[in-house]
Amino acid sequence: MLNQKQINYVLETIGQMFPNAHCELNHRNPFELTIAVMLSAQCTDALVNRVTPSLFHKYHEPEDYLAVPLEELQHDIRSIGLYRNKARHIRQMCARLIEEYDGRIPDSMEELIKLPGIGRKTANVILSVAFGVPAIAVDTHVERVTKRLGICRWKDSVFEVEKTLMKRVPKEKWSETHHRLIFFGRYHCKAQHPNCPECPLLDLCREGRKRMKRTNQAKNDVIGHA
Repeated sequence: MLNQKQINYVLETIGQMFPNAHCELNHRNPFELTIAVMLSAQCTDALVNRVTPSLFHKYHEPEDYLAVPLEELQHDIRSIGLYRNKARHIRQMCARLIEEYDGRIPDSMEELIKLPGIGRKTANVILSVAFGVPAIAVDTHVERVTKRLGICRWKDSVFEVEKTLMKRVPKEKWSETHHRLIFFGRYHCKAQHPNCPECPLLDLCREGRKRMKRTNQAKNDVIGHA
């Protein structure tokens, strides 16, 4: 596990690599962001961004999502993974917004996670991006990167990763750290093909060192059999 000095170095380095990291889901307001984040579960932001232009042109308010049959909404998002469940959750969420929140997205964790289809990760994204509230959303990229680097333990749950980052990162840097870790995982430390040979954090990364050792061993085996 990395100590605080090493963690600070890691975050500074990632910040230098991706100083302009940001939410890549296209949206114009908190409601559209909420819909986009719900659609992004187990799906890439790029795919969501291909669907939302026409979706947001057709649907503007929570009432719009309830004014059409469920099958029509499913058809409108059919290129998104798990589109049937997501369409159902979107309609349930919109109904709750109208019933309890005057059609507006609430701006607290306690209220957001009461909405159907919204867990801590989605709520943290909404709080951070839509309302400017310091938050760390732990998606697959954040979880993977923090465990590979040794900021968190392999066995840590998503909530434990979030708690560790909240403890180790100054609160005023939570949101920017969240986005930078995502960019680092999305564009550099990828799940299947991480760019270990060109990584400035290789010496600190327990996963990277293992991968490079295996790669070098494989090369030596090939040379040895040549």
